[in-house]
Amino acid sequence: KKSTNMSVRENIASNLLSTISGISSPITIKKATRQPFPIDELSEQQYPAVVVQTSEENRDDSELGSGARTRHGTIDFLISGFVKGAESNIDTLRNQLITAIETAVESDITRSGNALDTMVVACETDEGSLFPVGAIQMTIRCMYEYQSGTP
Repeated sequence: KKSTNMSVRENIASNLLSTISGISSPITIKKATRQPFPIDELSEQQYPAVVVQTSEENRDDSELGSGARTRHGTIDFLISGFVKGAESNIDTLRNQLITAIETAVESDITRSGNALDTMVVACETDEGSLFPVGAIQMTIRCMYEYQSGTP
């Protein structure tokens, strides 16, 4: 029996967090959390830092008719990442962070069996506005299914 919606969403978020906190190449994530924090409170040793937050969710029926219906849910997670560097390497560090997160989350698109698919659907950077901190934001979309009547 499939888990309920709430726990699936929580399981996927927890899996994303542990996957991202385990990144060690090409850069090592020093702080990964689901709680937003003021970046000016980070010490030098806490970069790169990443925040994983559940964003929006959409749902739809995959088949109509009598009996239990399989429903599909799509959840977007907002991944905010922060690096600290010098003028010469800030863009490289941002790109390494994006690549590292993308590679890590795509290594198991099922999020330990909780999702049908995981994909990065958007990436952006702060384009230098926070220098010497570089920020990235990624949207990661996870699709899952559950039986109607068990939201």
